Amino acid sequence: IGVNGGWGSSRKCWDFVDPVFGGPEGCHDATGGTAGGQIGYRWQASSWVFGLEAQGNWADFQGNNLGLINPAFRNESRMDAFGLFTGQVGWAANNVLFYIKGGAAVTADRFRVFDTPTGILVGTTGDDTRWGGTVGAGLEFGFAPNWTAGVEYNHLFMQDRTHTFVDTTGVFFGTDRIRQDVDIVTARINYRWGGPVIPKY
Repeated sequence: IGVNGGWGSSRKCWDFVDPVFGGPEGCHDATGGTAGGQIGYRWQASSWVFGLEAQGNWADFQGNNLGLINPAFRNESRMDAFGLFTGQVGWAANNVLFYIKGGAAVTADRFRVFDTPTGILVGTTGDDTRWGGTVGAGLEFGFAPNWTAGVEYNHLFMQDRTHTFVDTTGVFFGTDRIRQDVDIVTARINYRWGGPVIPKY
C-alpha cells in the first residue's frame, strides 16, 4: 500500500458536430498536479516480479483554447480524478525493481464553453466518466525493510467521445466530439507487509 504525487497533462482535441457548420475546434493541454494512493499484491519468482494494483488519484488538470470555427467561444477542459487497474511484470536486481504495467483506466472530466468577450459560461457537459486503457513503466528502490520509493510514468488512451452541451438553464447548446490522451508522472512510496522482512528487491 502506498501514496503518490506528481504532474499530468491531458491532451484534448474538440470537433464541433454539425451537418452544416461542423469541423475542428482546436486542441489544448489540460495540465496540473495530482495526488493519490495505490494498493496491490506482488509475488516474486527468481528475479521476476508479478503484480496486480489499483490506484486512485485526485487531479487538477485544466486547459483551454479559443474555438477555431468561432473564436467568440473558449473551450475549457478539466480533469478532476482518475483511476488505474493494472497488471505488472518486473525484473528485480538486489533492491531495485524495474517494471512495466498495463490495464484499464477511468477519468472524471468536465467540459465547458465560455463566451470569450465576457467570460460568461454558455455551455457545459457536467461531470463525465470515461473508460479507456493505460500502459506504463516504473522504477522502485528498496531503501529500508518493507519500504520502497520510486517513480512511475503512465499513458492513458481515452479515445474519443461525443458530448452534448447545455446552457445554465438546461437548454441544448451544441455537440462536440472530444478526443483525449493523458500522460502522468508520479513519485511513489510503498509499504509492504507479509513475505520476507527484507525485500528481495
